Amino acid sequence: MPDDSLQTAGAVESDVDWWSMLTDPEYLKSPYADLKALREMGPVHRDPVTGVFFVLGHNAFRAMATAREMGRDTRLWTQGWNRQEVREKDPLTYALFSEFQPQMTNANPPDHRRQRGIYEKAYRADGLAGPLQMAEAEVARLLDSLPVGEPFDFIERIANPLSRSVARDAFAVPPQMEEQLARWVADLGLIGNIMMSVEQKQNAQRAMREFKDYLRTRFACRLDEPGEGFVGLGLKALADGTMDEEETLNNLVTLIAGGTAIATLLGNGLLTLLRHPDEMAKLRAEPDLLSSAIEEMLRFEPGCSFIIRVAIEDYDCAGARIPEGALAIGLTGATNRDPERFDDPDTFDIARRHNPHHVFGGGAHICLGKTQVRLMAEKLFAHLLASFPRIELAGEPVWWTHRSDQHGLHTLPIKLGDAR
Repeated sequence: MPDDSLQTAGAVESDVDWWSMLTDPEYLKSPYADLKALREMGPVHRDPVTGVFFVLGHNAFRAMATAREMGRDTRLWTQGWNRQEVREKDPLTYALFSEFQPQMTNANPPDHRRQRGIYEKAYRADGLAGPLQMAEAEVARLLDSLPVGEPFDFIERIANPLSRSVARDAFAVPPQMEEQLARWVADLGLIGNIMMSVEQKQNAQRAMREFKDYLRTRFACRLDEPGEGFVGLGLKALADGTMDEEETLNNLVTLIAGGTAIATLLGNGLLTLLRHPDEMAKLRAEPDLLSSAIEEMLRFEPGCSFIIRVAIEDYDCAGARIPEGALAIGLTGATNRDPERFDDPDTFDIARRHNPHHVFGGGAHICLGKTQVRLMAEKLFAHLLASFPRIELAGEPVWWTHRSDQHGLHTLPIKLGDAR
C-alpha cells in the first residue's frame, strides 16, 4: 500500500475504481465518455488505493513523456513487481518481469540510447525500402483474394495476415514457424496489461522462453549473419559487446512481436471510415489526404490505450507532484481528445491540420516502428480504396475485451461491391 505522505495537492483523488474501469468490457469497447468526464475533473489523477497516477491531459502527458525525471524502468516502481514482497510471495510475477526487463523498451538512459541506436537505421524510411516493397506485394496478393459481394472478416483476411507478414519478411521467419510465432506473440502481448492472471503469466513466461530458445538455435546454426537487417544488427551488437545476450534476445522478441500496431490501425481505421461515410467519400475524392487521414485514425480510435512511465525522481506534472518511484499512466484515449489541444476533438476529420496525438508515445521512448506502421497503413488503404468502389459493414464488429493496454478488433465483418 502506498504511504499516505505521497498524497500531494494538484492531483485529483476521487472514488473511481480505476482497475475495474480499465478492465470493464464496455469501457474497452469505447472508453471516451468515461475519460472525458474524468479529464474534465483535472489533467492528473491519483488512485489513493495504489498510489498510481493517471495523466489525461494532452499537455501534461507531452511534458511528462519528455521529462528527464520520468523513465521507463519499472524496477524503480516502489509498489511494483521488483519489491521484496513480490519476490517472496509471488515468484512467478517476479521471474516473468525480470526475464522480460533487459531491453530498450524498459531501459532508462544511458542503456536505452545504447540499445535503441542499434536499430534506428533499420526503421528509417530508407532502411524500410526492402520490407515495404515486400509488403506492397503482400497487400496486392491479399486484396486479390477477397470475395466481392460476400461478407468476410477484414481482421482475419487482411489486418492480421499483413501484420504477421512484417515479422515473416523483415526477420526471415520460416513459413512453418508462423502459427507458433502467432501464439507466442498473443501470449507475450498480455505482459503489457499490468494485470494478469496466473495462467496468463505462465503462458507468457513459457512463450518467452520458447521464443528465446528458437532465436538461440537460429544464432547457433548461423542462419543470420551480422549485417544491416534487423536480426543481423542485433548479432553485430552482440558480437562487439554493445549488448549482452539477454538484451539481444529480448529486443528481437519485442521487435518481431511489434506487428500488433499495424493490425489495430488497419482495423480501427477502416471501421472509423465506415462509420463516417462522408469522410470516406472525401478521402476517395482527395487521395492526397491519405497521410492526414491516417494520423486522424490514430488520434480518433487509437490502438494503444495507455503508456507508462516511472518517476526517476520527484516530478511536477501539471501542478501534481509525482514522487520518486511512483507509476504514472498516460491514458491515450483522453489525451488524444483533449479540447485544450484539439478543436472539436470528438469529430473525425481526415483533413485535420497538425495532429500531435500520443499513440506512439513521446520523448526518447517514442515508438521505434512508427514510420513502418504509417507506411504500411498508407499502402493498404491506398490499394483498398482504389480497388473497391464500395465497402460497407456486414455485421457488428467485435472489440477486444482481453487487453487493457491495447484497443483493437477481434472481428470486422465487411462486404465489398462494385460501383453499381
